[in-house]
Amino acid sequence: MLKKRLIPMILTVLVWAGMYYYYLPPLNIHSRDCWMFMVALVVVGVVINFWTIFRAVFLDRTSPERAVNLKMIKKLLIIPVVLCVIYFGGTLLSSPIIRASDYNKLLTVETGDFATDIHEVDYNKIPILDSDSASRLAEREMGSMVDMVSQYEVSPYFNQINYQNKPVRVTPLRYGDLIKWITNKDTGIPAYIQIDMTSQDVELVRLEEGIKYSPFEHFGRNLNRYVRFRYPTAMIRSTNFEIDENGIPYWVCAVEDKTIGLFGGTDITGAIVINAVTGEHSYYNVADVPRWIDKVYDANLLIEQYDYYGTLKKGFINSIFGQRECLQSTEGYNYIALEDDVWVYTGVTSIGGDQSNVGFVLMNSRTKETKYYQISGAKEFSAMSSAEGQVQHLGYNATFPILLNIADEPTYFLSLKDAAGLVKKYAMVNIQKYQIVAIGDTVAECEKAYRNLMAGSGIETIDMEKALKAEGAISTMRDVVIDGNTYYYVMLDGKDALFEVEVKNYLSILKKQVGDTISLEYVAEANGVNTVIGLN
Repeated sequence: MLKKRLIPMILTVLVWAGMYYYYLPPLNIHSRDCWMFMVALVVVGVVINFWTIFRAVFLDRTSPERAVNLKMIKKLLIIPVVLCVIYFGGTLLSSPIIRASDYNKLLTVETGDFATDIHEVDYNKIPILDSDSASRLAEREMGSMVDMVSQYEVSPYFNQINYQNKPVRVTPLRYGDLIKWITNKDTGIPAYIQIDMTSQDVELVRLEEGIKYSPFEHFGRNLNRYVRFRYPTAMIRSTNFEIDENGIPYWVCAVEDKTIGLFGGTDITGAIVINAVTGEHSYYNVADVPRWIDKVYDANLLIEQYDYYGTLKKGFINSIFGQRECLQSTEGYNYIALEDDVWVYTGVTSIGGDQSNVGFVLMNSRTKETKYYQISGAKEFSAMSSAEGQVQHLGYNATFPILLNIADEPTYFLSLKDAAGLVKKYAMVNIQKYQIVAIGDTVAECEKAYRNLMAGSGIETIDMEKALKAEGAISTMRDVVIDGNTYYYVMLDGKDALFEVEVKNYLSILKKQVGDTISLEYVAEANGVNTVIGLN
């Protein structure tokens, strides 16, 4: 009899251990996965021991142990009842319905000054690729690597970071299938892909030692299992692939906690950082995360917390019925590189569903610092439609915009892609005066057209404090027509600089010829052609 009972019990323990090894739930009462796992353990235990239980209760009616068995089963039945009460009670007590004020305080929002906080960037730092375009470029680069393409594939772990003060996307390779893992696991994954978001250059970075810890490994080297066995209670919110300033690959696992009741108020408490090659790991509190790490807070969590902040200022009932002073994020988001950090950008609109933004927020994905800018204007998707309308004959699609400062004007910058996902043109849309839409084949050309459109609309686009002066005899003078406007390009004796004069703004240039002395005020541009803003 003992043997008949012992076998199901041993089998139950073995199945439970196998379930834990496969599902890897955090052993944490704040994790819903942990609670679901406990329910699964009970169900599996009952199924495996069903015959033992059934026989003890219903068949062996004459057994003197039957009364003891019944009493034990009744006590065991109390466990799932208690678990259900705790689970559903904890869910209710953790909800915004009851704890609206606590949810509203999850995020601290400061009011920022746009012109001060967001400086004008040069063309070399404007990311022109979205994740889809980056993925396509990576696939093409991988296809050209004859020695690797048969064994490895591009993984989906694309992550935008700042690397050596430039916005890039990085992703490791992954094994093509299980057989290719078996044949290559000793050397590991030999490379990762790095994509320059500004120049569209793709580089396959080969490693001296391969990546041996990743989500694409099996058994003990599988990243999820590796982390779980070393941090059994940690609730992993997200896993990102990053590289440090020396190009060494790491995995950054953000650890979340529930700060409101049992299941509410999701926030990040720290990060587990794992060297992808050696497996060395460290835990950092969120305030101590190394500066080279760019993403600890994922965009969805930041936007969720901002929505709680914007909608629950006056309580939960007001967010449903009165909706006074209720704001929410708009659809979609993008990333902006500021001061070597990656910030999440999204627009802000009233909860009533207005067709325009009342402002926008920037949220630091490493520190959660959040700034709100009260600037009304077009929604992102409206700007995308405006840009697509300018090239509707070409059938290009606009990427989700990023936010730029052009002449202290908040500006949407978009890339326009063809059906193959390749970037063909660029667009800039003024957020406040969204009828101002400029298109260009290059970023420089687009900005120039945009500044001209703003100047034509009465918006000052030149910072006179940055103006420089030059004087001398004209050595070279050529006229060029661009988009119906005539420009003169001038060079002075003894100077290598090229000066651009827009004729409609400075008609006196028509009276000048080679050899005449001229005085110029100009602004030095990143493309090497100086824009003239004053002429005598």
